[in-house]
Amino acid sequence: MKRYVLIGIAVLAAGCGSSSPSSPSNTQPNTIVFNAALSAANEVPPITNADANGRGTGTFTLNLTRDASGTITAATGTFVYNLSGFPAGTTVRATHIHEGGPGIGNGTVVIDTGLTAATGFTLTDGTIGNQTFANRDVSVTLANQIIANPNGYYFNVHTGLNPGGAVRAQLVKQ
Repeated sequence: MKRYVLIGIAVLAAGCGSSSPSSPSNTQPNTIVFNAALSAANEVPPITNADANGRGTGTFTLNLTRDASGTITAATGTFVYNLSGFPAGTTVRATHIHEGGPGIGNGTVVIDTGLTAATGFTLTDGTIGNQTFANRDVSVTLANQIIANPNGYYFNVHTGLNPGGAVRAQLVKQ
């Protein structure tokens, strides 16, 4: 009798296990957001001309595609930013993510919005809100590198007066 009771308990215990599938589930996010507190003082060297009061907030979002194991298989990025403190009539001519830590001057552009001097826009009153550039291609390798070390990359906005960069900030994972 004891044998049947033990077998019954074993069968019951096996049937009462977790209702989740036996393979691990993918709980990693498909969207990772980075913030950047943009400032002319963060440029290398700091901006001291008419753009010196320029500031803003930037958000860079990685939109990820993952396989069943959670490995990133594709990525795009979206830039959204707000600017203020610039002189009226300032022309924004480029926005990028650059590789480089704090204090590094002129890091390599690794993700571009596609904005150029020819397609730039004017800050009529020195401000702009919710400027957005979506679905910019990001390599899987670069997406993984930014996720692993966001402080090694910075968000940079360039103006006509400061074509090398007017406001900048390191990426900070939200």
